[in-house]
Parts: sequence; C-alpha cells; structure tokens
Amino acid sequence: MAQTKNLKFEQPSFGTRLKGMLSVDFYRLFHTPLFYIFIAISAIIPAMILGMTGMENAQGIVEPLYTNTWQVVAADSPLYIVSSIAQYANMNMVFIFGGIMLSIFIGHDYKSGYVKQLFTTHPKKQDYMMSKTIIGAFSIVCMCVSYLLGTIVAGLLVGASFKVAFGSLLCAILGKMIMGLGWASLYVFLNIIFRKYFWISIISCFFFGTGIIIIGAGAILGNSPILNIFLYGSSVYACLSSNILAILTCLAVSLAWSVIYNMLGTHILNKTDVY
Repeated sequence: MAQTKNLKFEQPSFGTRLKGMLSVDFYRLFHTPLFYIFIAISAIIPAMILGMTGMENAQGIVEPLYTNTWQVVAADSPLYIVSSIAQYANMNMVFIFGGIMLSIFIGHDYKSGYVKQLFTTHPKKQDYMMSKTIIGAFSIVCMCVSYLLGTIVAGLLVGASFKVAFGSLLCAILGKMIMGLGWASLYVFLNIIFRKYFWISIISCFFFGTGIIIIGAGAILGNSPILNIFLYGSSVYACLSSNILAILTCLAVSLAWSVIYNMLGTHILNKTDVY
C-alpha cells in the first residue's frame, strides 16, 4: 500500500514576494509613457525658469529672477515661508510631479481591476505598499536627475553663474533625492485613502506636495528648525548652505515617515474593501 505523504507548501519569503511585485511594477513603469513625459518636463522646467522668468525693476528694465544657476535647484538657506515664486521654484517641484504620476499609476490598478487579481493571488497588502513606495521613490530620483541636467544645460545657455560651494550643493541634491522615499510613501498612502476617488487623490497629492500646511505653520512659527520633522520642512532644509547634517536629517525624516505611512496604508488595506 502506498504511503500518503503530507505535503507542506512553504510560503514565499518576504524578499521573494517583494522582488516579484517590484519586477511587475518596474516593467509597468518602464512601459508607461507618463513616466517619460514627467522626466522630460522635469528637464524643461529649469530651462523655462532660467530663460523666461524676470522682474521689472524701478527703471522699467526686466531683470532675471535668478543670477545663479543653482538657485533653481535649491534656495540659498532654509525657507519655510515662501514670499515669492523665486523662492519656491526649485527642485521641490519634482515631488509634485511624482505624486501626480503615482496617483495615475495606482488609479489604473483599481480602474483596471488589477488589484482584485493581485490581492487574490498575493494577499500581503504590505508588499503592495512597499513596492509602490519604491517605484515612486525611484521615479522621483529619476526626475531629480533630469531636473539637474536640465538646470546645467539651461545655465550654460543663458550664461548664468555656476559659482557655489560644491559640498553644500551636493548635500542639497542628495538630501532632496533622499526625501523622494518619504514623499512617495505619503502619496501611496493618500492614494490608498482616496482609491475610489481618482481626482481627489491627484488634488490631495498636489496640495500636500506644495507644502501649503508647513508654509502656513512657518508663517506663524517663522523659519523654525522644528519644521524639519515634516517632509516639506526637511525638503527645504536641503539648501545651498547645507552640510552633512542636512543629509542625515532628510534620511531620518524620510525613513520615519515611510515606516509610518506604510504601516497606516497597510492597516487600511487589511481592514477595508480594497476593490
């Protein structure tokens, strides 16, 4: 008589599950035209800012808003209160583009019914949150690189100064790229909340991406370093007077908010109807 053996099916490890989901998401990302459109926009924006913006002086002569190329990348010092467009128009705008792209990317998951199939075969909701966060962070970093290249080309074309403390500039750029992880986790969380309301998710990403709440708090508290514990605060803390402390602050804040938003998003997905 043949003996019956009990077969035990091992669950895939966390690394295996995440790798599988990331491979699908990266494939979709690289085959999504919107990704390349936003990369192109990120390169064009600094050229428009440097070449087409100006302000009329007392003599009626239009002078450029920026005299230094790198001011388009980051402010000279941390500015939590925005008093003019010249202070706001820098690499931080890339975070907004990343939020809109993630809204459309995740919105398509729900509109196409992809999540219904995904969560039937892949029930770990945390993996979905982490995969989308990594995809979003990667996209934002790509846009930052594109923005940086566009800034250099635009600066050369208009003849703007490139004088800067290289160490501070490097810290500012790295700090902003690191913040992409925190911003991506926020946008994924917002899209989970408003998953059934596509346009609201886009508006919410734009609203938080502009840092309006922190700008309002800054108007009351002033340029207080305490605002660095928030995503927008740490993003503006990465400026042209940055040092290694700015990078560490951006890293700590980005990781902390990533953990918080991923935990909250996973909880919502586990407790509510994801369809």
